Amino acid sequence: MRIFDPHIHMTSRTTDDYEVMYAAGVRALVEPAFWLGQPRTTVGSFLDYFDALLGWERFRATQFGIRHHATIALNPKEANDPRCTPVLDEIPRYLAKDGVVAVGEVGYDSMTPAEDEAFTRQLAMAIDAELPVMVHTPHRDKLVGTRRTLDVVRESGIAPGMVVVDHLNETNVALVKDAGAWMGFSVYPDTKMDEHRMVAILLEHGTERVLVNSAADWGRSDPLKTLKTGRAMLAAGFSDDEVDQVLWRNPVAFYGQSGNLLLDPVPGFVEGEAPAATASYEGSSVLRGARV
Repeated sequence: MRIFDPHIHMTSRTTDDYEVMYAAGVRALVEPAFWLGQPRTTVGSFLDYFDALLGWERFRATQFGIRHHATIALNPKEANDPRCTPVLDEIPRYLAKDGVVAVGEVGYDSMTPAEDEAFTRQLAMAIDAELPVMVHTPHRDKLVGTRRTLDVVRESGIAPGMVVVDHLNETNVALVKDAGAWMGFSVYPDTKMDEHRMVAILLEHGTERVLVNSAADWGRSDPLKTLKTGRAMLAAGFSDDEVDQVLWRNPVAFYGQSGNLLLDPVPGFVEGEAPAATASYEGSSVLRGARV
């Protein structure tokens, strides 16, 4: 089973996670820029974070045989903080960097006027940069938020096929499907969506334009939920080809619209061997301490 996790926050994970993900079949992923769990207080903290996503984290993934890509944005939660919103002026230059495959996460948290402004501006940036968009639907009032999201997307003029609306569930998947956008599902141990509910949605709505991700952030989460979803699909009667479509070909098709995917095997990586002792990024290695 080959896996492309289209939404996973590896900055929150350990190198052990990279190792078990590779063993499970993960060969590529996308890490969206998001909220870190506590407020950022300066634009500079965003820029350091963006630089880490496109530098150190990309390097760290390759040491374990995985191709790392990123999306860049001011997230909806922090769009409400006036200390953070000036970063919108910095985002366009990051959208031109290697490894950036979409604008995101954008959208709504509390559906405020400040979130409206940030969402609209970043959709325009995506159009200018010819990049797809990853949209976050709110955890509260999800159905209302999804309708409002789709209205804003429609008004922006971006093609629906360039948009994935994420964190969907049974209440709003049909809205997004009918709008022609891609449908994103974050599979968690306790919240949002589990693999069995995900299989039921696939049985009802099919495998076209569906992206299944583990999200795997700093909360209780599981970076192998993609694998577990694939296994649940097989147990429910889906074919190997249908699993491959959902877990590999669909994310490749969506993010491939950026022209920035890199999916060939990592040069020098040998499965089962430790990362090279000489490999480093700006002086830092994934190996800590002396080798014996």
